Amino acid sequence: MSEALHSNETISTTRLLIVDDEPHVRSPMAEVLRQHGYLVEEAASGPEALATLANQPIDLMVLDLVMPGMNGVEVIRRARQTRPDLAIIVLTAHASVESAIVAVKADVADYMLKPCNLNDLRVAIERALQARAKHLRHQRLLSMVGEVVEAMRDPDEENVSTPLAPVTSVPPAPAERILRVGTLTLDRQKRLATIDSDPSRTVELTEGEVAILAALMEQPNQVLSASELAGKALGYEGMDKWTVESVVRSSVFRLRQKIEPAHEAPHLICTVRGRGYFLALN
Repeated sequence: MSEALHSNETISTTRLLIVDDEPHVRSPMAEVLRQHGYLVEEAASGPEALATLANQPIDLMVLDLVMPGMNGVEVIRRARQTRPDLAIIVLTAHASVESAIVAVKADVADYMLKPCNLNDLRVAIERALQARAKHLRHQRLLSMVGEVVEAMRDPDEENVSTPLAPVTSVPPAPAERILRVGTLTLDRQKRLATIDSDPSRTVELTEGEVAILAALMEQPNQVLSASELAGKALGYEGMDKWTVESVVRSSVFRLRQKIEPAHEAPHLICTVRGRGYFLALN
């Protein structure tokens, strides 16, 4: 009984986006999903979908690949730049090897043919949301790992005895105390980041977060891998790949929570899947 109630509560807070230029396909699909308790937004075009993603906390997008103007492939590419954790289910009436390859590369949750059985779609959505929830739990675990690692390497912590891994070299801090890129200002000495938004706000960072953010700000719009950030910003050399990615990913996760207006839809610190991170000029 309690598990069913929890499941219903989870569904009622889950927001879906249905993207299809054909209203006779899109609207019935959206209505069925609303009847099952989901919060559903609709978009009739690629630009409309991207605008919705920028302004709404969408958890999963059901996307038609073939639409006039901006097609689904371009929508996926742009959505992944700002919403790497978005679950995507592709619908297409024109299945092809090329579109299947695009779907695989974009790490979509499912690839379904139109017209699709609405019950099959609902099952696919539930499966994709479960996988997304598992991924987000993993991200939170990585964040906790990063906090522990940072505490162990922070010289201000009283309980530090030895670092987690040997630090072979720590690059000297650049001369500039203040870094400014677009709407973002970083005061390294005070460990403060100011976001020139409406209204402007200032947040306090840890030493590790300052180092990661400074590395990104020094090379805006340039993709830095986890290994490059671990070495350049944190001075970690020779660590195994899993530890490097865990530390950097958790640091980026915490930074986004602090400086992004909506950390679930980051537009300052962007992810390039399989390559790394970059600070977007704005």
